[in-house]
Amino acid sequence: MQREENAAGSAAAGVVHSLSQRHETLATVESLTGGLLAASIVEIAGVSGIYRGGLVVYATELKATLAGVPGDLLAARGPVDPDVAAALAEGGRQRCGADWGLATTGVAGPEPQDGKPVGLVYVAVAGPTGTEVRQLDLDGGRDLVRSAAVIEALRLLAGHIHAADEAAVEGLETAGDDTSHGAETKGHAARDGAGTAGARRR
Repeated sequence: MQREENAAGSAAAGVVHSLSQRHETLATVESLTGGLLAASIVEIAGVSGIYRGGLVVYATELKATLAGVPGDLLAARGPVDPDVAAALAEGGRQRCGADWGLATTGVAGPEPQDGKPVGLVYVAVAGPTGTEVRQLDLDGGRDLVRSAAVIEALRLLAGHIHAADEAAVEGLETAGDDTSHGAETKGHAARDGAGTAGARRR
């Protein structure tokens, strides 16, 4: 368990640092992890600059009333579902006024829930790069499932932040290439114009 705590702390620190660098904010919405995700994030020094807050929506109806998950979706699919996870992430993002929303839902055990096996977990991120849901099939007891869900949620978010950073760099490079090409075109035009003027003088 100590190893999982260290992994969660490392993943949380990376996310907090990256969001601080980007001047962006985060909100969390949790079901099976019951606040464990939020706790891992607020352990990091300087987190107040990026963490808006979170919702713990353990009861199914609170996923609708607090996090904004459509009631008909919950009625049709139940709480352990990829579309529900995506709705939780987006709902947390909107309701907390954050740039990013991160959510967890699943079955920690010890018994299956609504026909879903223990260890089936969905983590989701919603943000400037879009929404992604990742399905996890986790082994181990209740504590291990919950701690692993936290780690994987943080890793999913970290991947999206990295992708956003890469896209920003590519955008700058493309803009630079366009500027260089424009300057080169202007240079050709100036030289061509000078040549034409010279030909007329001759």
